[in-house]
Amino acid sequence: MTGDGDVSLEGGCTCGDVRYRMTSRPLFVHCCHCRWCQRETGASFALNAMIEADRVVLLQGAPEAVDTPTNSGKGQRIFRCPRCRIALWSHYAGAGAAIGFVRVGTLDDPDRLPPDIHIFTASKQPWIVLPQDTPAVEVYYDRTEHWPEESLARRRALLG
Repeated sequence: MTGDGDVSLEGGCTCGDVRYRMTSRPLFVHCCHCRWCQRETGASFALNAMIEADRVVLLQGAPEAVDTPTNSGKGQRIFRCPRCRIALWSHYAGAGAAIGFVRVGTLDDPDRLPPDIHIFTASKQPWIVLPQDTPAVEVYYDRTEHWPEESLARRRALLG
């Protein structure tokens, strides 16, 4: 994706009650293959676009915050449509409410945000073949090694 000025990605839940807009490109997109994400999503992985929470603008509806456990023990807050229960984004304990993890699959055009990295590949489903041109790590990653400098600067500005 190009500069922030020409980015506007919209998405929402399945029933259409909740709609949102991402007003800039995300900081980073990761595809998590951990068993926890597999269980939580009922799928083979979770694809999350990390973005400053104030850059996710609610257009319609009122998502419900649901606190859930995580493998780290610190928990996460998932924002779901109160009607169809689709998870739209979440906040993890590490960055708190400052950074949203938008579920890429809820975007109207999810093809615009392919993963920047595949994480926890040690527990990925064996039939998934990862692309050769996308970084992949067995567990988690060092953000200073993988994030673009612009994203690191945005994160520093947000979290200090």
